[in-house]
Parts: sequence; C-alpha cells; structure tokens
Amino acid sequence: MHQRGQRADAQRNSDKIVRAAIALLRESGPALSLDEVARLAGIGIATVYRRFGDRDGVIRAAFQAYFAEEIEPLVLDARDAADAGRALSEALAATVDTLAAHHGLLMAAKESGAFTVDIAERFMGPLHTVLTRAQRHGQVRTDLTVRDLAAIVVMALATVHPGDTAQAAPCRYLALLLSSLRPSADELPAPSGQGVGRSRPPR
Repeated sequence: MHQRGQRADAQRNSDKIVRAAIALLRESGPALSLDEVARLAGIGIATVYRRFGDRDGVIRAAFQAYFAEEIEPLVLDARDAADAGRALSEALAATVDTLAAHHGLLMAAKESGAFTVDIAERFMGPLHTVLTRAQRHGQVRTDLTVRDLAAIVVMALATVHPGDTAQAAPCRYLALLLSSLRPSADELPAPSGQGVGRSRPPR
C-alpha cells in the first residue's frame, strides 16, 4: 500500500509539472524555465529533475500530453464521419490549427526534438481506418499511408512563425499538401528506411 501511495504521489507530481509547463509555454513562449515550472506546479525543483531529467524531458512530456489530449480526439472523431475523404482533410487541418495556435509549445517541441513524424504518426494511428475508407471510395491516392499524413502535418507546421498571427502560412501550405492527396496515376517513390510508411496504432 505504501509503495502504491508513493507511485500515486509521483504521478500527481508529474501531472502538475506537465500542466505547469503547458501553461507557461502558452503564456510566455518557448523560453521555458524549470524554476518557473516548479514554482507554478508547487513542488521543488529537485522533483522536476528527478521526474523528467532536464528541460527537454519536461517539454517532451508536455508536448505528448498536449497531443494526446487535444489532437487525438480530433483524430478519433474522424473515424465516425460519413465522408471519409472530407473527414481526413478536416482532421489534418484541425491538427495543424490546434498546434499552430499553441506557438510556444510547438516551438519548444521543435527545439527539443519532441515534434517528429514518429510522434505524430503514433497519435494519428486511428486515421488508418479513415484513410482506408477514403482510398476505397476513390477520394485519395491508394499508396498513401498514415505516416504520409503525419509528415504532411509536420511539413505544414514547419512554416509557422511568430509574426503570422493569422497562421496564413501553415494554412496555405497545408492546402497545397492536401491537394497532393487526390487520386493519381503517378506512383509515389517507395518510402526509405526500415518500417517507414507502415501504419501503426498509438501506444
């Protein structure tokens, strides 16, 4: 029972740290101070380092928590849509809009290496069923994979910059990338790397 209580306390501390980091990144931008995180979370700085190792560890945890809570529901909602092709485009657009709006977290995640195609693919795994339906209905290319969709999100968000408050750049480039999903007789080159291009569900 004592060990279970310790684990519960440790998890609560981790959650407090992650919540504090997300809030500070939203308010103050990507220059995250772990002292400020500890202060806002109401715990000692030593606990922050013990739970996450360093600043990058905190940012990775915050980004993955945000992705799970804000992005994954958008992806899951797409599975029930009647029009699979439209649902696919809307899920990708909503993902880009949501992440671009949290500029501080997005920039910090990029700097720390937390925002990768692998991470995006993991949380977008449920789009596999939507993609399959859209392909079956002739709405998108038959050689697309969930990893391609994740890469599209990453590429569109690469154009985000602080001065673009209306997010015009990511919206424009996402539209260009989405237009490439349409059925085509031209075959895509094979993906590179072992396992790249294989859809896999989120862990």
